[in-house]
Amino acid sequence: MPKEPSSNFTPTISRVLADGTMIELIYDADKGETCLAHCPPSGTPTLESKISPTEKETLIPYGAANNLLTSGCVLLPSAVGEFTNKASLLTDIKAFIHRYVDLSPLFEDIAAHYVLLTWVHDAFNELGYLRFRGDFGTGKTRALLAVGSLCYKPFFASGASTVSPIFHILHEFGGTLVLDEADLRFSDATADLTKILNNGNMKGLPVLRTMTNRHRELNPQAFKVFGPKLIAMRQSFADEALESRFLTEETGQRPMRDDISIHLPDTMKLEAQNLRNSLLAWRFATRNNIAIDPARAIDGISPRGNQTALALLSLIDDPALRAAIGTHLAMGEARAAAKRNSLPHIAMVEVLDRMFRRAPRPYLPLADVAQQFNEGADIAMPIKSVGHIVRTRLGIETAKTRGVYVIPIAEKGKVDALASRYGLTREEQKTHPN
Repeated sequence: MPKEPSSNFTPTISRVLADGTMIELIYDADKGETCLAHCPPSGTPTLESKISPTEKETLIPYGAANNLLTSGCVLLPSAVGEFTNKASLLTDIKAFIHRYVDLSPLFEDIAAHYVLLTWVHDAFNELGYLRFRGDFGTGKTRALLAVGSLCYKPFFASGASTVSPIFHILHEFGGTLVLDEADLRFSDATADLTKILNNGNMKGLPVLRTMTNRHRELNPQAFKVFGPKLIAMRQSFADEALESRFLTEETGQRPMRDDISIHLPDTMKLEAQNLRNSLLAWRFATRNNIAIDPARAIDGISPRGNQTALALLSLIDDPALRAAIGTHLAMGEARAAAKRNSLPHIAMVEVLDRMFRRAPRPYLPLADVAQQFNEGADIAMPIKSVGHIVRTRLGIETAKTRGVYVIPIAEKGKVDALASRYGLTREEQKTHPN
């Protein structure tokens, strides 16, 4: 008598099969039950207690008693809701956000579309993040709770959370990280959270963490951290590359609207639940037909800016809204450039660029560089410190000639590349184009 094929039961949160079939975990808190919503391509969703995509594997839902679900740490749909069209769904999302959060009109639109993006984020390879930045009492946490409650599998945490469960939950559940109090200080824990933010915007960049097996053998694990993220913080990150990954709303810039309740009502949870159900139906209906649209890249902003925004822009049908977002991003980049150009190493590149274009000799004496730099500085910098910036921060070689340190003309190519990278204006090119 032939043996039945062995089957491994796999607790499952979500899965997209090779043929485009989508599987999502459903959690009904009122009934205390979980099941799997199963939607084949061009098919009708059904609710199942188990699904066998192959003879060797059977997918089963996570248990309803799981603390992540019962505590509300991770929010899921309770059913497959109704979806009519994208415009109506966006109207409902915007109305929900407007009812509970005071955002600028533009960012209200951005937040509504970002909610949509979270539900189909796995159709893209790169994502930007959403951020609410401002002092305490300006509505940052309120915005996280309201907008985050609509997102795809939102996982709520704070900068003070233990790092290990954050890695494991993101790896197993995926979805949207909603991170409050993200003003991370220097420590091993916050360095790991920064790695999540640095690696989590691009598919295929896991974070390696040292782990051991039960035999105490070294067994590093790669944790998948890709996915949308909403964060709230008071300040900015020191890392300019990390800063460039955010679409930011500055909170507390105007008096709060009178029609917003100070306390969130209990009805908000039910409204959010119903919208998550509709958003799941939208995911089932559209996820396999969504892709990046390179034609929606914005002229006049950096490649990094377009990398951050293009997935979101691919979901925005209104050209006027896309143009407004482009203006918002361009203004943010201009502010960042102004701040960046005031940094000592950037100012040093500008000085070196100018001096190399005017220098009649085959080298620049470091003493002359220090003199030129200090003419535009508030506090004079000694030659030793100038040399440290040139060699260590900028990677430009120096040499000793006749007892003094100089920068050879051979290093001009590095200076040109740095000037181009930092977008520095060259007066000589403007006045002497030939």
